[in-house]
Amino acid sequence: MNAREPDAGTTPVLAIEGPRATIRLNRPRQLNKITPEDIAALLEQLDKVGRDDAVRVLILTGTGRAFSGGYDLGDIAASQKQSALPTPSRSSFEELANRIEDFPVPTICRLNGGVYGGSTDLALACDFRIGVNTCEMLMPAARVGLHYYPSGIRRYVSRLGVAAAKKLFLTAQKIDVAEMLRIGYLDVIVPVDELDPSIDALAAVLAANAPKVMRGMKAAINEIARAAFDEDAARRRHQESLRGDEIKEGIAAFGEKRPPDFGRR
Repeated sequence: MNAREPDAGTTPVLAIEGPRATIRLNRPRQLNKITPEDIAALLEQLDKVGRDDAVRVLILTGTGRAFSGGYDLGDIAASQKQSALPTPSRSSFEELANRIEDFPVPTICRLNGGVYGGSTDLALACDFRIGVNTCEMLMPAARVGLHYYPSGIRRYVSRLGVAAAKKLFLTAQKIDVAEMLRIGYLDVIVPVDELDPSIDALAAVLAANAPKVMRGMKAAINEIARAAFDEDAARRRHQESLRGDEIKEGIAAFGEKRPPDFGRR
């Protein structure tokens, strides 16, 4: 084995500890660039976490000084040599971002550093984003001649607004951490030594809440954001919650002045 091989990093690493799952991008020498191999691994990891009833919160992060440099442009260059245009598939980057957005449990992006290219959409697809005070972001699609995929543009517009989306996509200019917070890309900025305590605190809050109810409300919020709200389904979930075990436990815990125990989702 080549002694330098470990420096190339690995596919993303998954760790599950009780109610918390963490997926960590793991190519630090390449700023955690995302390859087709990584996309396949991430989709498999999402499947695994989604089947684990004990998991209540998912954290996405990176190894080293950056969250991610985005999709490997070398793969896009290679695809240009093919005679046919690429078609959407289960292993596409767009599908990965959409899967993260629609993941049933709450998701937190732990932004340990800069976020660039397609990885800006992976982070935006998460429900919450906490970043260190050295963060910066760049969406260079216009600079490299790439029309971004539709759901990514929709996510930018619905979550950040038209003005911010135009600034980021059309100017292809880097913005600093203060601007990331101002436009709502970041929920919180913290010093490096406070990143993990902040993640831990938010993860604990999310893990303690009623999972079935959170899953339904997250789905409704996402549907509203993309102008596809299924009001009848949301109303059914509301009615079911009034008769469900979660509200019984929540009311009992409130009356007994103790934390609720919602058990398995």
